[in-house]
Amino acid sequence: MVGMLVVPGGGGAAVVGATRGVWVRMGILALLWGSGFLWIKIALTGLAPVQITFVRCVLGSAVLLVLARTAGQRLPRGAATWGRLIVAALFCNALPFALFAIGEQTAASGLAGVLNATTALWSLVVGIAIGTDRTFEPVRLGGLALGFAGVVLIFAPWHEHRLPGWGAFALLGAAASYAVAFAYMGRKLVGRGTEPLALSAAQLLAATGLSALALPFGGFTAARVDAVAIGAVVVLGIVCTGITFFLHYRLIADVGATSASTVGYLLPVVSVALGAVVLGEALGLRVIAGMVVVLVGVALTQWRRASGNPAAAPADKAVPAATTRP
Repeated sequence: MVGMLVVPGGGGAAVVGATRGVWVRMGILALLWGSGFLWIKIALTGLAPVQITFVRCVLGSAVLLVLARTAGQRLPRGAATWGRLIVAALFCNALPFALFAIGEQTAASGLAGVLNATTALWSLVVGIAIGTDRTFEPVRLGGLALGFAGVVLIFAPWHEHRLPGWGAFALLGAAASYAVAFAYMGRKLVGRGTEPLALSAAQLLAATGLSALALPFGGFTAARVDAVAIGAVVVLGIVCTGITFFLHYRLIADVGATSASTVGYLLPVVSVALGAVVLGEALGLRVIAGMVVVLVGVALTQWRRASGNPAAAPADKAVPAATTRP
């Protein structure tokens, strides 16, 4: 599931009515965003997870600061707002960014993309737990159960010799962290008067500070001077964390959040394909089947939003700033 922006009234045109140009833009965005898992894996050949997280946040925030400045948007002011931004930056940026890098030390980049899709499932669980999502249609709950059944299929606990390592659990934790962040930002940062680009730039600045605090824990180890690894983290920070946010922001403005959210379903496919083609990763039929089950479950959990029911309107907003992912 792709990270989204908080832009009220993000309904908009249906995907079925999208022009060829919109489909092309969605494809490009999915390719750029989905490639993030590949760049993380490559960056790990020369950098530690904490170093990747810090550089990614620095470069991503720099890009968004330039874009916000160009758009005439100013950073938020006030201690209360920045306090909320720090919490959002922890759960939406610093922590999941680090967990993805940690997880991919032992897990395939394609698997990272697949488990990232469970964010939508965790979001529904969190929404039900805190009472912000009271839509208990059997279709949605069935989708939730089906989605987690897909996760079980991927982990295959009945095959002890095939149990995934701790890295896979770190990837699952990153997806859950995003869900917590989305719920928090929806309640504490949405509709507070700050424009999305400026809000996201501020949030990534906060994430930069948090990741800097983590540098003593493995971040000061000697990095291998490897042009490929350095190039990968630069692409990850500038393109996959900064530019893709802006592209998604513009896509939402043009076609609405419902249509733009379709990109999220393409990310696992992109990550698996790139992992196989570029890195020679082989996930196997079981993991691929699990991915399909997870995506079907995710689609079912969005049933009310797709049904056109007015009660589902709040879920049809573009959601939280600075959630460029993985």
